Amino acid sequence: MATPAMKYTITLLIALLLSPLTTLHAAELKLFSPLDYQVVQRNSVAQGRMEIAGELVGPEILGTDVDVRIHFGNTADWIKVPINFKGAKLSGVIDAPAGGWYRVDVRVVHREKVIAEASVKHVGVGEVFVVAGQSNSANHGEAKQTPQTGRVASFDGTRWQLAADPQPGASGMGGSFMPPLGDELVKKLDVPVGFIACGIGATSVREWLPKGATFPNPPTIESRVEKLPDGTWASKGKAYDAFIARMKPFCPEGFRAVLWHQGESDANQKETTRTLSGKLYRENLERLIHDSRRDTSYDAPWIVAQASYHVPGDESSDDIRTAQASLWKDGIALQGPDSDAFKGKLRERDGQGVHFSDEGLRAHGIEWANKLAPWLQSQP
Repeated sequence: MATPAMKYTITLLIALLLSPLTTLHAAELKLFSPLDYQVVQRNSVAQGRMEIAGELVGPEILGTDVDVRIHFGNTADWIKVPINFKGAKLSGVIDAPAGGWYRVDVRVVHREKVIAEASVKHVGVGEVFVVAGQSNSANHGEAKQTPQTGRVASFDGTRWQLAADPQPGASGMGGSFMPPLGDELVKKLDVPVGFIACGIGATSVREWLPKGATFPNPPTIESRVEKLPDGTWASKGKAYDAFIARMKPFCPEGFRAVLWHQGESDANQKETTRTLSGKLYRENLERLIHDSRRDTSYDAPWIVAQASYHVPGDESSDDIRTAQASLWKDGIALQGPDSDAFKGKLRERDGQGVHFSDEGLRAHGIEWANKLAPWLQSQP
């Protein structure tokens, strides 16, 4: 004869067996991609390939029985995405329309029942750039900048955010040209713009070389280089390793180009032995471009600015400028802006400094956009 406890157990088992599927298999979906404010690099004018990745926390569901569907913007359509499962982790890709910000909703469906869902409020498909070099590529400008369009973001290595200065990943705590550059490109292209900032203030191109790369004389700052027993000098590779680590998650083709603004710390140094000749500047930067492409497995375009300005009276180095221009002429890099032409009120401290003023940062961003926009519009 069944006891009261046995009757309760049997009743509970029957209730569980007859309960709705959504209760049996209720799960939490954690999304790793896309992230809020992420900009996905488009691969055509009209669209880009967006990765959907996440993890189901809860009872395991066989991947063959699961659909993931994405909802863009205000449209009512859900799109089935082929998904790969490895245990509880899921991944797939979808062709997403250029533009944004979009709201992306993800639903996991098992036997016509929604078992988990998650949403990301701001996702864009547009243009992404890596920005590297020295202080004028980083956060050393006189006044912090803020995007005015609300469609410019930056990546700190873990998360995306609106690109208000200082930019994560670059040295300095002041202003940069990235917010005004992003705003100009948004206006010209009508897509969101993202930045991966890597600039380090006061660096020579020698400091950016891979570990063990040698050169006859050291830069002015020696913390990232070392003297070898034979009297030559070598890079310790710290800046290079950090640079590659920032780019690799976006390779191949997860960003459009590297924007390189550097040269001031190689031109006209107070100790003449620290000055880099144009010939060696060209060789070092060409090596940096080549090795970074090899080590990221991505033949990324580089866009190189002319930069050698210090202060009034020391406003350019013909040797460095010629070396930078030679990279464009030989097809190794594309032509960036001539920032040496930015003088007077466009420089900090009423024109007495090397960094850009508030007005100069905005002008610099516009000049970068004037170089980039026609090239971007010509891409297939």
